[in-house]
Amino acid sequence: MQKAKYIGGVLGALAFGCAEPTAPATGTVPRDDRGLSSGNGVAELVTGGGQFVHPDFGTVTFAFTATRHRDGRVSGRFSQHQPVFGFTYAGDVTCLAVDPAPGRAWIAGVLSHSNDPDEVTQIGDDVWFRVLDTGRGSADPDRSTFFGFEQPPPGIVTSEEYCELRIWPDGNARTWPVEHGNIAIH
Repeated sequence: MQKAKYIGGVLGALAFGCAEPTAPATGTVPRDDRGLSSGNGVAELVTGGGQFVHPDFGTVTFAFTATRHRDGRVSGRFSQHQPVFGFTYAGDVTCLAVDPAPGRAWIAGVLSHSNDPDEVTQIGDDVWFRVLDTGRGSADPDRSTFFGFEQPPPGIVTSEEYCELRIWPDGNARTWPVEHGNIAIH
C-alpha cells in the first residue's frame, strides 16, 4: 500500500522523560537566564506531555523531550498514541527549532516504532510536529499538532527542512489545545 505521508498517527506512554530539569543538589552550578544549568551542556530544552483532541482522530496522548546541546547536537524522544485506532508511534529527535518569544517550537525526527498495520508511515521515516507554550499561569492552553510526514513535492520532505522552514499558520491553525498536560520551553 502506498504511504499516505501527509498525516500520521500517535504515540502514548508518558514514559519518555518529560520532567523539568532539576537543579544541582549543591546549588553551586551557575544557571542561565532560562533557568538551565550552564554546566550541563544544554542550550535549549522543550518538554511536553498530555492529551489533545483532534477533530478527526479523537483523543491523542503525547509525550516528548527535545534538547539542543551547547555543542549543537540535538537529542530527545517523542511519542503519540491514538487510542481510537490503537496506533502508537515513537521516535528519536533529530532537529529542533525554538522561537521563545511567542513560545513556539518545531520538533522533528525519525520513527523508531510504529504499530500502524496500514503503514501510513514506517520505521525510519521522518516525522515532525510543532508546539506552543503559552506560559505558566496563562488562561490559554498550550497547543500541539498531530504528527506530519513527508509530503510529495513541493511539500516538506525531511525533518531538517521542517525545522528550517518554521512554518506557523495564522491563528495557530492545525494545533489543538492540550488537556491534562503541559508543554514547556525551558
